[in-house]
Amino acid sequence: MNTTTYKGIGASPGIAIANAIVIHDEVFIPEAIQAKDKEASWERVQQAFTAAEQDIQTIYEHTKAKLGDKKAEIFEGHLMILDDPDLLEGIQASIEEDGYEAEYALHATAQQFISILSEMDDEILRERATDVKDITNRIMSHLRGVKHIDLSSLQEECIIVARDLTPSDTALLDVNYVKGFVTAMGSRTSHSAIMARSLEIPAIVGAGEAVMSIETGVTLIINTDQQEVIVQPDSSVLEEMTSKQQMFIQHKEQLAKLVNQPTISKDGSQVELAANIGKLEDIDRAISLGAEGIGLFRSEFLYMGKTSLPTEEEQYSSYRYALQKMGTKPVVIRTLDIGGDKELPYLSLPKEDNPFLGLRALRFCLVNQDLFRTQLRALLRASVHGNLKIMFPMIAVLEELLQAKQILAEEKQKLIDEDIAVNDHIEVGMMVEIPSVAVSADLFAPHVDFFSIGTNDLIQYTMAADRMNETLAYLYQPLHPSILRLVKMVIDAANKEGKWVGMCGEMAGDSLAAPLLLGIGLHEFSMSASSILSTKEQLMNLNKTEWTTHAEHAMTLAQSEQIVQYVQLHLTSNE
Repeated sequence: MNTTTYKGIGASPGIAIANAIVIHDEVFIPEAIQAKDKEASWERVQQAFTAAEQDIQTIYEHTKAKLGDKKAEIFEGHLMILDDPDLLEGIQASIEEDGYEAEYALHATAQQFISILSEMDDEILRERATDVKDITNRIMSHLRGVKHIDLSSLQEECIIVARDLTPSDTALLDVNYVKGFVTAMGSRTSHSAIMARSLEIPAIVGAGEAVMSIETGVTLIINTDQQEVIVQPDSSVLEEMTSKQQMFIQHKEQLAKLVNQPTISKDGSQVELAANIGKLEDIDRAISLGAEGIGLFRSEFLYMGKTSLPTEEEQYSSYRYALQKMGTKPVVIRTLDIGGDKELPYLSLPKEDNPFLGLRALRFCLVNQDLFRTQLRALLRASVHGNLKIMFPMIAVLEELLQAKQILAEEKQKLIDEDIAVNDHIEVGMMVEIPSVAVSADLFAPHVDFFSIGTNDLIQYTMAADRMNETLAYLYQPLHPSILRLVKMVIDAANKEGKWVGMCGEMAGDSLAAPLLLGIGLHEFSMSASSILSTKEQLMNLNKTEWTTHAEHAMTLAQSEQIVQYVQLHLTSNE
């Protein structure tokens, strides 16, 4: 018996042990044959669309009952794809004008859609390609009279292995039997990964094509902590992982007890733990995992994956929903942060040689003020429904902040003149993502109510290294002394003005960085919801005064690796 290990991306935490069921999806590519009867061919397509729509409607109702309205919205999106006139017209033209049979007309038209979406730089839009693929596979199954795979009918405990799992496949998984899944493709943000987290089953995605060589029936272990899949483990590994699985379950139960507890260090310092969200459906999960607020609401999701700009009413509705859901808890909404690696194809913006240093985020909004003012009106109108804080991204100079605040004030006055209620106590803050702002934070502090440090970009710009460039990955060093010193400069400047500082970059949820950030005096840690409870547990077991001393020493060390070792040493001694 040979043990094999595959590495992938831990998309949903936990340890699963069960036998594999491998799904070898058939890749059906129809021949480009001519239709004998174009009218009959077109009629078959329409019937297949109707049957697929009935399927999706059933899955939608199933998901709504099982996971709630927000998760079911994925399938509302699928129904919209089925209603997309461009898709139907493309297939019809392929049959009636080019003379192709229904199967090829569907395949060729869908491939055009999938190809365009797959080449998008934006991850959310690339995910739309998966949706189109999911839908067209279902339509194709009806056209061919082939039964679609039904994962809801599994009757034995198993771990699913597949090249990819569609959203509809994942939504139908019966967690009484499916203990986890492994896919060759996918990312942490793919729909299947999101569904896995909702179902709370361990999942490894993006493990590579090699996992398709796993045989049905062999024992598998998913260990998302190590981001690995172990095939045919020997008895010692099986025993070790079974023990870890029990410890994971027990630890999860212990963490759940912290949900409603404030985050107070051993020596009495309290900080706030908030969640970063990218979709409205993330709010329920954030609340259930103890988020004390939304530290980063990425409003750009309202603009992406669409064919036109969202209206003021659409935005108002989303902001109001978020604020009402969070009640009195703070919701920091970042104004549109587009550009860099995030595009809006329907705006047809010119390509830039270096988009990360180009017209992005607030810079883009100040140039396109109609779009910016629409968003600000929606935010201001929604402000009466909760504890809204507005945050401007990517500010480099004070003039940008002052101009943005002036536009905000103008839109507020217009609403008041229209007798539309606006909250008088909206805090206005800015992100610190550029070194120029961090080193002159004292000059910005009098003009804002808060700072939020976006470490992903701050590290990128400080190190002058594209964070998407794998070759330069070694320069992404959150614990480099230059980054820690910049963070301290921002906090010191804010403290002098009596303002608060949050952090919404990934560094806030990093178990090595969090103790230092506590010591430096960060007020609010915002992170992915899944990291909140473990970070809370860690901070509650630390002494802030001690870590202030450790942080001061860490900033005198010359290399990131030295700081990592220093932190690990003192975390170990703290256990």
